[in-house]
Amino acid sequence: MTSNTTNNPNKDEFAQKVNLVKKRLKPYNFPTPVIFSSNALDYRMRVEFRIWHQDNELNYVMFAPDSPRKPLPVKSFPIASKTIQKLMPILLEHIKNNELLRNKLFQVEFLSTSNGECLVTLIYHKLLESDWLDVATELAKNLDILIVGRCRGKKLVVDREYVTEHFVISGDKFSYRQYEQTFTQPNYRINQEMITWADKVTRHSYGDLLELYCGIGNFTIPISRNFNHVIATEVSKRSVRAAKENIVENNIKNIDVVRMSASETAEALAGKRNFRRLSLLPRSINEYKLNTLLVDPPRSGLDPDSIKLASKFQNIIYFSCSLDSFTSDIKVLAKTHASKNFAIFDQFPATEHIEIGVVLSKLG
Repeated sequence: MTSNTTNNPNKDEFAQKVNLVKKRLKPYNFPTPVIFSSNALDYRMRVEFRIWHQDNELNYVMFAPDSPRKPLPVKSFPIASKTIQKLMPILLEHIKNNELLRNKLFQVEFLSTSNGECLVTLIYHKLLESDWLDVATELAKNLDILIVGRCRGKKLVVDREYVTEHFVISGDKFSYRQYEQTFTQPNYRINQEMITWADKVTRHSYGDLLELYCGIGNFTIPISRNFNHVIATEVSKRSVRAAKENIVENNIKNIDVVRMSASETAEALAGKRNFRRLSLLPRSINEYKLNTLLVDPPRSGLDPDSIKLASKFQNIIYFSCSLDSFTSDIKVLAKTHASKNFAIFDQFPATEHIEIGVVLSKLG
């Protein structure tokens, strides 16, 4: 077993998760995995809390899965980034002391970066007007943060609605705009390891890459250097916007992003449906040499059409945050593919969750 580790006081727990993954995947003859552990503290770059009002007090709260009606006050949150930890009590005190900010405040979301930027989204059960924006603007200036206010059908933005994160991948620096309320990998260090691993395992690739669930271009942008052309698909409008901006920011010329779901993309490639959105590509999608597929699906895994599509590719890079759905999908894909590379990432230390990365190559 190869290990790339950081300071991790929960080594035994992580080892148990690794052993469980290896046991579940043993029938599919995966190679020895490369292991990436995580710091158990200060690792979450984004967190969200409900706000609990009681008399004149305000508290961040969370709810246990087995007690969804019982609020659990959060006085400190050591797994959050140091930026978020420092900001939490200061922000709460400012909100508590201002009626415009505290009245009907429902939820607070934090999005931070490795260089100390932080964007705070305040979500309300009331209509936000210009007087709220004036107060929020002053607060953002005092705390040196970005603030977005949300209520039903309305959004007010102080300065901008994104932070900029940086990663160094195989010696090269990449910049990403991360918009509030778009999906980003929460563990900065492990995400950098995942992108670097994806870059290494796709070196010396040939042909073109199709990516499903591309998000803001997390994997797309660095590994695009390893392919002639990349078609990246994503269903979220905000993520598509961010991905396109990030492609321009990093001066990448060989990526086209199309707003389509994974199942729609599968239908288009199977010739079942025509989509006008594909007309934005430089040429017909069937003219590309799409021999590599990259997927990083939600916890539910791949839908049946996407699995059928994947089985036709020469190479598949599959990231998964759910061992159950991954095992289910691999059971099908193992009929047509064998594992070439295998990695395990502790994206969420001190939890049962674990991230898996695998490269599958077509049999025969």
